[in-house]
Amino acid sequence: MKGLTALAACCTLSLFSSSLLAAEDASCQKARIGLVGWTDVVATTAVAATLLEGLGYQTTQTQASQQIIFSGIGKKQVDFFLGYWKPLMDDNIKPFLDKGEVKVLAEPGLSDGISSLAVPTYLAEAGLKTYADIAKFRDQLDGKIYGIDPGTGANTTIQKMIDSDQFGLGGFKLVESSEAAMLAAVSRAVKAKKPVVFFGWKPHPMNIKMDLTYLTGSEDVFGADEGLATVWTVVAPDYAQRCPNVDRLLHNLTFSAAQESQLMEPIMAREDAKAVARRWLKDNPQDLSRLLAGVSTFDGQDGIAAVRAALD
Repeated sequence: MKGLTALAACCTLSLFSSSLLAAEDASCQKARIGLVGWTDVVATTAVAATLLEGLGYQTTQTQASQQIIFSGIGKKQVDFFLGYWKPLMDDNIKPFLDKGEVKVLAEPGLSDGISSLAVPTYLAEAGLKTYADIAKFRDQLDGKIYGIDPGTGANTTIQKMIDSDQFGLGGFKLVESSEAAMLAAVSRAVKAKKPVVFFGWKPHPMNIKMDLTYLTGSEDVFGADEGLATVWTVVAPDYAQRCPNVDRLLHNLTFSAAQESQLMEPIMAREDAKAVARRWLKDNPQDLSRLLAGVSTFDGQDGIAAVRAALD
């Protein structure tokens, strides 16, 4: 009888443990992800979606501006967002943080990024090496600085410099466009060896495909240490309590700039982001294990085994 009692207790404990793993609310099975159209965020979001789908979750992605995504999280229309670039987006997210409508995870998903104004290295060699040098090349630059999507923290920062005549930039024009359009314009200038100043960042394949130089003497306008950047995950304030398994995955989702650049390059060559994510996860089993440490399937089963099966 004692053996049967012990066996029954063991089975009960096993069932109880499984129920703990699968203790998420049923609504958690549908993971609603906010997305901005920047290739680094597209890449990391594709990895997250691929992992979640392999774990038995359903994912949807909503592409919008940062402010709309933060608002969507506050209104419980979006669950999480993997692209909060700090300090670039600090002003944009502050109202939502102040109201307690969003929460930022305790550790960054990327810690070795950079965001600042950049030039082709041939222009730096010609003398445009610092922010103060930009105004000296006003005529050659046609009075233009190339930014990215309207409403982004990067563009806001550039416009503030222009409006306040910081570094003598008064009268310059900020050219706003999508990431792809900006890079196309810069690529045309590089091919023609023309002067161009643009907003650059790492991780990004632009650092591999172009010989570029980040300007110094920024007076930390894009953040301390000449634009040192980190990227963070933003969630609904109660998401960890409602969806602890997905929350564990989100905490595990950390990348280096080199890893993200590796993911981004084929995506920028117009390969499907999910196909790239699947290939990267298959080719990097150690990262797959790291990202899924302590994570189960939605119904409480072995997460690593499930995702490996889905990738195969």
